[in-house]
Amino acid sequence: MRLEVSCNDRVGLAKDILVVLEKYGINLIAIDASNKGFLYLQFAEISFEMLRELMPLIRKVESVHDVRTVSFMPSEQEHYALKTLLKTLPDSVFSLDAKGRIRIVNESALLTLNMAEHEVVAESLNHWVQGFNFVRWLSEPQVPAVASRVTINASEYLAEMLPIYLPDDNDKTILAGAVVSLKSPARVGKQFNALQNQTTGFDNVLAVSDKMKDVLKQAKRMAQLDAPLLITGETGTGKELMARASHDASMRREHPFIAINCAALPDSVAEEELFGFVHNGHIVKRGFFAEAKGGTIFLDEIAEMSKAAQVKLLRLLQDGAFRRMGGDEEVRADVRIICSTQKNLAELCQSGEFREDLYYRIHVLSYHMPSLRERKVDVIPLTEMFLEHYSQQLSSPLRRISASCRDYLFTYAWPGNVRQLKNAIFRAVSMWDGSAELTVEQLKLPSYAEGFGYFDEEFEGTLDEAMKEYEANLLRRLYPAYPSTRQLAKKLGVSHTAIANKLRDYSISKKR
Repeated sequence: MRLEVSCNDRVGLAKDILVVLEKYGINLIAIDASNKGFLYLQFAEISFEMLRELMPLIRKVESVHDVRTVSFMPSEQEHYALKTLLKTLPDSVFSLDAKGRIRIVNESALLTLNMAEHEVVAESLNHWVQGFNFVRWLSEPQVPAVASRVTINASEYLAEMLPIYLPDDNDKTILAGAVVSLKSPARVGKQFNALQNQTTGFDNVLAVSDKMKDVLKQAKRMAQLDAPLLITGETGTGKELMARASHDASMRREHPFIAINCAALPDSVAEEELFGFVHNGHIVKRGFFAEAKGGTIFLDEIAEMSKAAQVKLLRLLQDGAFRRMGGDEEVRADVRIICSTQKNLAELCQSGEFREDLYYRIHVLSYHMPSLRERKVDVIPLTEMFLEHYSQQLSSPLRRISASCRDYLFTYAWPGNVRQLKNAIFRAVSMWDGSAELTVEQLKLPSYAEGFGYFDEEFEGTLDEAMKEYEANLLRRLYPAYPSTRQLAKKLGVSHTAIANKLRDYSISKKR
C-alpha cells in the first residue's frame, strides 16, 4: 500500500502522521519526502475498510491538504528506471564501494565475466579485471575520472572510471565509490565514427577476408564513376547494401537513392511505375526515374524486368531521355543506374529472355559479391556484429559465442548467405533464454549440405529424371562459354555427336 500526502512543509509533520498509523498498528516500510509539497508512505496492504477510516484521519493532520493512493513511490520509480537502464546497456557496468568492491553489476557485465551475481557482489573487481588497480586509484587524496585499457579473459576493453562523491553537512564531499564501464574496441570505434560524423556507406561493410577486401577496393573506385554498374551475386550476399554504399560515396549522395525490386513489379504496371504516366496532357504519375533526379536508381533483380520496360530502359541509357506512358514529351534523366542480379544474364541473353543490347549497356562497370561460403573468415566477425546490433536493439545482454557454435557457424554452408546469418542471429537474440552463450540450438538453422541442399526437403521423381535435369542445367550453364558442340564436347570429355544430340533433346540453342 502506498499513499501520496499533499501538504505544506512543517517540522513534526511526519511524526504526527506516524502517530495516526501507530493507532492502527501499521508498520511503515518506507517514506519519501519531496520538496514540491508531497510526502509518500509505504506500508503493508490493509483492508479497504481500514483504509477508508485511515485517510480522513491523515487529512485532519495539520498542514495536510489531501491523501490518495498511488501505484509506486518516487524512489521505487528511480530504482527500477536505473535497473532497466543498466539491464539494457550493452556495455558492462559496475558500481564499486570506496574499497573497490562490487556493489551493483548489470547483466552485460555478468556475461562478460561469465559469473552469477551472487558470485561477484562484495568481491574486488580486480579479481577479474587486469591492467588497472582500482583500490590504489580509490585511495588517492583526490580521485580523478580516468580511462584505461584493461583485460578480462584475454579480451581487451576500454574502462572508464568515474568517482562517486556525496555532499556532507560542511559543504564538502565524501567519496562513496565509483562507476566503471567497459567498452569493447568495436563499440569504441563505432562511437568515434558517430562523433566524427565521417562514416560513409562502405564503412558499414564488414570485410576481413581477402576476397571481400578486393571487392570493397573495386567498389570504392567504381562509386566515384557515373557509368552504369552491375552487381552480381547469390541471394543474400548484400548487393543492395553495396549499391547504397556506392551512392553514399558518390557525388550524387545529396540526392535520392531509390531501390526498385523488378521482380515485384507486375508487367502491366512496370513501365508506368518506372517512367510515369500522362493522361489528357496531365502528369498522373511522375515515375521513379523522374523522382530520383540527380540521384541513383537501383534496379534489383534486373533479370525480372518486363520486355517492354527493358526496351524503354535501353533507350534511356542510349539517349539519356525517356517518355512517359501516354505522353509525347521527352524527359531528360539525370540519374545513375545500378543494377543487380543473382542470375546469369549472359545465359539469359543466349536463351532470349533478356535483351543482349541492354546487357551490354548496364554491364559497363561490374563486380561480383562473393557468397558467405567463399568468405568464411568473415562469418564470426559478422556474427559478433549482428549480436551486438540486435542486443542493443532488443535491449538484451550481449552474449559470447560458444566454442561449438563457432565451429558450426564456420562449417555451415549458408545457402542464404549474410541475410540468413543476420536473420538467425535476430531470431536467437529475440528468443533469449537467459543463457550466457550463443549456442547451435538457439540458431535453429535447417540442416544443409553444399551441393545437396536441405536434408529435410522432399524429393519427387525418379533418379533418371533427376540426372536428366542436372545434365540439362549443366549444359545450359556451359554452352555460352563453349559455343560449339566440339568445344563443349572436348570440355566434358565426350563426342561432339553426343553433345549435339543432348542439346537438341533439351532444346538448348545458341541464339544470336
